[in-house]
Amino acid sequence: MTNKLSLQMARNVMLAAQGLDRPRDQPATKADVLEVIRRMSLLQIDTIHVVARSPYLVLWGRLGDYRPAWLDELLTEGALFEYWAHALCFIPIEEYALYRRQMLDGIQNKVWAYEWAAKWAQEHTKVMKKVRTHLQKNGAVRSAEFETKRHVLGRWWNRKEEKDALEIMFLTGEVMIARRQNFQRVYDLRERILPDWEAAALPSSEELQRTLALRAVRALGIAFPAWVPDYFRVPKTGMPKRLEALAQEGLLRQVEVKGLGGHAYVHPDHIHLIEQALSGNLEPTLTTLLSPFDPLVWDRDRALTLFDFNYKIECYTPAAKRRYGYFTLPILHRGRLIGRLDPKAHRAQGMFEIKALHMEPGVRVTQRLVTDLAAALHRLAEWHGTADIVIRQSDPPQVAALLKAAL
Repeated sequence: MTNKLSLQMARNVMLAAQGLDRPRDQPATKADVLEVIRRMSLLQIDTIHVVARSPYLVLWGRLGDYRPAWLDELLTEGALFEYWAHALCFIPIEEYALYRRQMLDGIQNKVWAYEWAAKWAQEHTKVMKKVRTHLQKNGAVRSAEFETKRHVLGRWWNRKEEKDALEIMFLTGEVMIARRQNFQRVYDLRERILPDWEAAALPSSEELQRTLALRAVRALGIAFPAWVPDYFRVPKTGMPKRLEALAQEGLLRQVEVKGLGGHAYVHPDHIHLIEQALSGNLEPTLTTLLSPFDPLVWDRDRALTLFDFNYKIECYTPAAKRRYGYFTLPILHRGRLIGRLDPKAHRAQGMFEIKALHMEPGVRVTQRLVTDLAAALHRLAEWHGTADIVIRQSDPPQVAALLKAAL
């Protein structure tokens, strides 16, 4: 593969790898939910709820109409587990050995989180024993089930000690999340959730790093060395050499992208996407809305480099300083990120409010764009059970009027 990809071809490859290139032609099933997560390798968890919580919204962006309860069921059934990856994530259970190795390496290497956890546990032996004994005798538990008036300000949390103890046991692998109840975590001992798991299956530390690099490239579809570490939040040091070594072993392929210096990498599973892109047979047709924590946009530098989309989530920005809104959703339209909107689902009133919609500079507002976007908004509102769509304002102003007419 000596031909260079255009920037749009590279975008198309990433979108196809991420399952964001075309609408589904069949209704989604629970098996599809698991397959989408396996395709991404992980699904970031976030609790902000102005619209559907992020993990459910990421799935909707790829699957369209589906039952959010399927995600909860997959966790309860043991097809998924929770742990820290890019952030706190749902992860396919077959990847557990990788993260167990990561836990053990964190403890051995005294990574700050694990070191702090060990220190806290040593200083709170009575609380640790209390929680451990409760789990052994009574089974799975939510932190809310521990009654205490004592809250201690910690480095990570300002909450009761039993919650801290559970989180430390979760971090170090002593407990796992058995299920979620009203999105609250239910903790249980690892041996109950994975009774047949064998520690002998652990990869080495080097195998862990190689595997995560390969997984990141495969999930992204096409990846420059600077993009790879962020996917699983692994160290940046040595990544270019690791990717080059994997390419020399035939486990990755190198490609070039016009306008972007250096080599990008492609997993063998996606060579066919490169070939389709070069032949002009990989044209995205999907229009959808993305979560701020979607893998396509969570690396803000990558989104800017590849999609020319300067994105920032402003929920952590004081209201007076926000430019676009509290929880803006990027708009993906046929291979391009063309804008963002600031939504709120008013479930009790059955209303889906768009406080503001902003198109990117230079985007040509065609009838096809308006039709596609109106259809995506309708699907999203219906999925939320808020069929009444209200658009307050847009930039440019005429977009709001065009969308209202198309809805």
